[in-house]
Amino acid sequence: MTQQARHGTASVPLIDMAPFMRGDAAARRDTARQFGRAFEETGFAAIVNHGVSARLADDVYAQAKAFFALPLDHKSQLMPPEKVKGRGYLPMGIESVAATLDGETPPDLCEALVFASLQRERDGRGQRNLWPSEPPGFEQNINAWFDAIHGLCGRLMRMSALALDLPEDWFDACFSEPALTLRFVNYPDQPVEPRPGQLRYGAHHDYGGLTILRQDNAPGGLEVCDLQGRWHDVPVIADSFVINVGDLMQRWTNGRWRSTLHRVSNPPRDLTGSTQRLSMVAFTGPEESTSVECLPSCCDAAHPARFEPVIAGEYIQGKLRSSMELTAPASSR
Repeated sequence: MTQQARHGTASVPLIDMAPFMRGDAAARRDTARQFGRAFEETGFAAIVNHGVSARLADDVYAQAKAFFALPLDHKSQLMPPEKVKGRGYLPMGIESVAATLDGETPPDLCEALVFASLQRERDGRGQRNLWPSEPPGFEQNINAWFDAIHGLCGRLMRMSALALDLPEDWFDACFSEPALTLRFVNYPDQPVEPRPGQLRYGAHHDYGGLTILRQDNAPGGLEVCDLQGRWHDVPVIADSFVINVGDLMQRWTNGRWRSTLHRVSNPPRDLTGSTQRLSMVAFTGPEESTSVECLPSCCDAAHPARFEPVIAGEYIQGKLRSSMELTAPASSR
């Protein structure tokens, strides 16, 4: 079943994953087609009945909120020495994601806690993440959350394969150990009015495969840009995830699926009470050495490949460097 989640003139298709997870072959293919159509038309979809525990989501959300309430000197102990976006605590003022499109822009009004490649850390093959000691139980639940999102990523990629007229297991090999980064993002209250052009998170395209977002209903939230350049809110639906297409997925599908421009807006200045917002984001993509080139089902003689092949990890790292370097003071470059 596909519904429309509406806010004003905006609509994001709402996909019920239950038929894909428990239905017969025809139900699975029909759900996948709905999923693919959403990405062709808007680049965004919301999903429900996705198999991720609501209780776990609530627990992790509450613990992340408690972490961001800690004093800055405590959180700053988790800052990576190189101040990269790949892991650890990122304070306010060091990132401007819109810089990947527009050059130098004001820093984004958020702070983040990032965890990457937990499966490689667990077996000793990867760099250790920077783990908070508070609140109690947070590390254990982050690991559980990673496993839940890893499983969801696998289901989404199998659904994607069917939606793109490929065998259901087409993506399995390059997603057996995906590039999977968890990012907890806190958007604090704004007692001081933002600078001109400054947002909670500037306008940007995501870089990778599919992005998985669990958002709350605080004011000043996710907005997507339509083909006419108009911005629309993405409504909050209980126990759902918002899924959107990243640049690598757009390249893979030869532009059939849209990597849509989006941002996180500032709350209205006339609101009273707290406008703090906390989002739980997972950026997914294929294994870093994967060559991303046009899928066989997305090109033919009349529709040749539009994009040059890229190596997934190299492409993502280039985008990350752009978003950080252009916010650095001139003396530090």
